[in-house]
Amino acid sequence: IPSGGSGGGSFRWVDGSEVDSESPPWSFGDGGYQPVRRRLVKKPKRVDSLDVEAMEISGSHDHHNKDASIWTTLAMSFQTLGVVYGDMGTSPLYVFSDVFSKIPITSQVDVLGTLSIVLYTIALIPLTKYVFVVLKANDNGEGGTFALYSLISRYAKVNLLPNRQQADEYISSYKLKLPTPELERALSIKELLEHNPVAKKLLLLLVLMGTSMIIGDGILTPAISVMSAVSGLEGRIQGFGTDALVITSIVILLLLFSIQKFGTNKVGFSFAPALALWFFSLGSIGLYNLVKYDVSVVKAINPAYIYFFFKKHGMKGWSALGGCVLCITGAEAMFADLGHFSVPAIQIAFSGLVFPCLLLAYMGQAAYLVKHPSSVETIFYDSVPSTLFWPVFVIATLAAVIASQAMISASFSCVKQSMALGCFPRMKVIHTSKKQMGQIYIPVINYFLMAMCIIVVAVFRSTNEIASAYGIAEVGVMMVSTTLVTLVMLLIWQSNLFLALCFPLVFGSIELLYLSAVLSKIAEGGWLPLAFASFFLCVMYTWNYGSVLKYQSEVREKISMDLLLELGPSLGTVRVPGIGLLYNELVHGIPSVLGQFLLELPAIHSIVVFVCIKYVPVPVVPQEERFLFRRVCPKEYHLFRCIARYGYKDVRKEDHSVFERLLVESLERFLRREAQDMALERGGGLGLGLDLEASLLENEGGGGDDPGLEYELCGLREASDRGFTYLLGDGNVRAKKSSVFVKKLVINYFYAFLRRNCRGGAATMRVPHMNILRVGMTYMV
Repeated sequence: IPSGGSGGGSFRWVDGSEVDSESPPWSFGDGGYQPVRRRLVKKPKRVDSLDVEAMEISGSHDHHNKDASIWTTLAMSFQTLGVVYGDMGTSPLYVFSDVFSKIPITSQVDVLGTLSIVLYTIALIPLTKYVFVVLKANDNGEGGTFALYSLISRYAKVNLLPNRQQADEYISSYKLKLPTPELERALSIKELLEHNPVAKKLLLLLVLMGTSMIIGDGILTPAISVMSAVSGLEGRIQGFGTDALVITSIVILLLLFSIQKFGTNKVGFSFAPALALWFFSLGSIGLYNLVKYDVSVVKAINPAYIYFFFKKHGMKGWSALGGCVLCITGAEAMFADLGHFSVPAIQIAFSGLVFPCLLLAYMGQAAYLVKHPSSVETIFYDSVPSTLFWPVFVIATLAAVIASQAMISASFSCVKQSMALGCFPRMKVIHTSKKQMGQIYIPVINYFLMAMCIIVVAVFRSTNEIASAYGIAEVGVMMVSTTLVTLVMLLIWQSNLFLALCFPLVFGSIELLYLSAVLSKIAEGGWLPLAFASFFLCVMYTWNYGSVLKYQSEVREKISMDLLLELGPSLGTVRVPGIGLLYNELVHGIPSVLGQFLLELPAIHSIVVFVCIKYVPVPVVPQEERFLFRRVCPKEYHLFRCIARYGYKDVRKEDHSVFERLLVESLERFLRREAQDMALERGGGLGLGLDLEASLLENEGGGGDDPGLEYELCGLREASDRGFTYLLGDGNVRAKKSSVFVKKLVINYFYAFLRRNCRGGAATMRVPHMNILRVGMTYMV
């Protein structure tokens, strides 16, 4: 707000809580003024200006309330079965059959060694690493690689888009605890990340790689889970061969992907009973087999059998590790799906039900194999008592579909988070629930996953082949998590250095060992997830690279304040009643697209608002803290900036009429607060009495006697009655002629292709075409 209403001097952000973007709240450069300011100004109820969103969804911000009662937590633990544990729960369908397809069973050591590896893998990775450590590294209750990246972004400025403002740190969900000066280690890591562009890019590439692998999982999980469940029919129905298996699997997959648009996360929640039944079946059948065939396999708890196994098989045993790693597929879902639940709920479900049932299932299968080593190919269904085959087959198929659902949902969430953080082209996102803000459906991704799944099943035709591919995606995601959590330990938790280094040394070395084993299967199908991950990594990095260059170009070409002051309040053209919403990405300065509109149009609107939609590295921005308003230029110019801040989980549903009404209401509030500020400044601080407070309240209610405010409010109402126009710059990004060939190829062809085919910005959605004005812009980068 320019002091005295003239000049382009010091500006103040006002968002209802009086947060200044350049200095801490309540700091106005006049020491004795602060307590009076706090005492006198009555806070009005804040109303969103541009929020047209899911904050209408009831409880959208309280789903992270972790102070739940024990019964609520237990109910939530039950629900996690339907969403989180489906993938890990279906692993007993294919783990032993994959391991023993590489090495034949010739003695008890083979079975006990494999069982020992499986038991210790489950105990170390999902139980110790995820349940006790990784789950604690959540971002205000959100999990996954992007949540970890966003957490790190708040403590160190690693985001390649330089649009961070100090005002963002006052969002309540930011919860920033800066490293203490005593801890030089945390500060030196922070400095390295902030000032080393290579470190920033490596961190981003690591996160993108983890995300790409999760999307790869979204392709392979449905394929392997459904095929493994249906394979039970091969020995039961005469003539049911490989062709029938492939066709049946494809039909189930087609059905699974075609119901995504109905919001099958709801189905995931309602399927918790089916998964509970599945885990009960696994545990009870495992216990039955253990007692009936060979209870002595519990000896596998002795890790010496792992040594005997490798001593006997050498390199072949190392290759078989690629099958053992399949017992922890879906462990990453415990962290990635944390947003729907709470840390205690996931911990209780795993420790109390999933872990013991899986141990019993694997021990039961091992006991059966000791007596029937020839049953290795169909071990799961062979070990089921014949009277229970059909019920177990139905539950297994249901469990496989639910497991697939969890990974498809995780892929949608990852893509949405990537879009929010500027790493994925904009796509149509459909919100499938009015109650749960995280439940989304992305048609393009759904059809891509469906096509890829069907191709994988049709080409590989066997679960053992797909299993070779599956392991690489799983281990890749886990290694990314280990690296990022280590960074969180050092930078944010400021853990003891020995403990912080033990984490990557113990878990990183186990994962590296598994990675070396699964990489040996590249020729057998391991190339597939690497190809998927490389494709998505290229798309994501190209989009991020192009977007950063475009933003830097906009910053370079912004219009100087002096030029606008020279043009005068008319901006060198005719001002006609109406409100122009000029969309741009700048958080400071005047976008060059305004100059283009002034040149191309015969007139400009009487009120122009520069709208910037910005994503900040938090899951959710509370509705009342979403918007920052600022006046640009002196009062008579009627130019404003509005920054709408969203978290990466926030839902946005565009409806231009609601949008416009909220904008006007918010702008009115801004103008009233501005008048109050100026009245306080004129009042001279401590000498103010009750008369001023009364006049402020009157001013807040109806404008009081301030003629300037009344005049501006009348102008705003008249402009809004005349209607809104959305002013959009169609930015064409081109590499400079002097650029290297690779940069020209990436920007002029790949990035240009993505921009042409992605969804338009938020402003174009549901806005009548007659209300949109576009102007062409070319950014040379």
